[in-house]
Amino acid sequence: MNHPSRRDFLTATSGVVLGSAAGRFPLWSGNRPASTKPVVSVVRIRDGRVSLAVEEAIDLLGGIETVAKGKDRIMLKPNLVAEGAAFTTKPGVVKALARLMLRAGKEVSIGEGSAAGNGFNVRGGVTYRTRDREILDRMQRYVFDTLGYGELAGSLHVPLINLHSGEMAEVAVPNGFVSDRITLHHALTDIDLLCSVPMMKTHTLATVTLGMKNLIGLYPGTVYYSVRSWLHDQAAQHRSPGVAFETIDMVRANKLGLTVVDGSTAMEGDGPTGGGLVPMNLIVAGTNPLATDLVAADAMGIRPLEVPTFVWAHRVGLGPASVSEVEVRGAALDSVRRRFRKPRVVTWESINKLWGVEELRGGS
Repeated sequence: MNHPSRRDFLTATSGVVLGSAAGRFPLWSGNRPASTKPVVSVVRIRDGRVSLAVEEAIDLLGGIETVAKGKDRIMLKPNLVAEGAAFTTKPGVVKALARLMLRAGKEVSIGEGSAAGNGFNVRGGVTYRTRDREILDRMQRYVFDTLGYGELAGSLHVPLINLHSGEMAEVAVPNGFVSDRITLHHALTDIDLLCSVPMMKTHTLATVTLGMKNLIGLYPGTVYYSVRSWLHDQAAQHRSPGVAFETIDMVRANKLGLTVVDGSTAMEGDGPTGGGLVPMNLIVAGTNPLATDLVAADAMGIRPLEVPTFVWAHRVGLGPASVSEVEVRGAALDSVRRRFRKPRVVTWESINKLWGVEELRGGS
């Protein structure tokens, strides 16, 4: 497979993207001031000892006291796209993080707004869009309980928050790609730090789904519909490449200050649910969202210019631009890298044609 050069990539995307967004954000000129490199840790999981690997990854960042300094209320956001254990964040990773934070005296919660659930908005093999609170609430309880998160939260005495419904708040996103305001669950505005805990996966829309893309699960379904269909419809009108625009808007609307990638078992090919599993046995962690995702993607053999979210995050002022601008601690990337099978990238419009267009309502 021939990979595009930087010039080829920007030329190819300019006709699709620049007309709708370039005027709103200054393009990077390459003259950013010098600064200390962001740090990302890469740790092997040995003998199945996930908790030990998570603790080591955080220690390499300076310890929980450093990464959460001055942050008392922390939400952990796993990637629980649906009820399948094969394609979701493993509870052991979230449990290890929660324990570290609780021992440090932090107030911890776990939040998610899953995309789909069999028997709820997925019926007869068809995925329907819905904003019905009853359906979404029952679906979220089912996903939490099926994947063991209900038991996990109970054992640690931390709240489990359904981000689909409840009291909402509006957050301003000046010059947002899709909208200047985003509706969020109020719990996200009350915390001091958001920790994204994705599973390492490829994705047919986004190429990869890591720490930043994981934040799509923060859009409440009671506002943006299940699988965020209304959101993606709006983003498609702005010609969002690979769901980059809606992802970056949400990153900018939140207090994302720690990403811990669950690379115990990863997914390649046609993720986020239909790919093949890969035993990577890695934890990747960092406080800089883009740096952490870049390093995790590099471990998957995926380059920055292949991921529209990375390109556009950098164009709106997030850094770094490449792994060469990151201080990687722990295992050397060359020693852990595996070239993942790439997804067959498709557009939102093509996926949307396969789904039910009618809104699914409670009791239907």
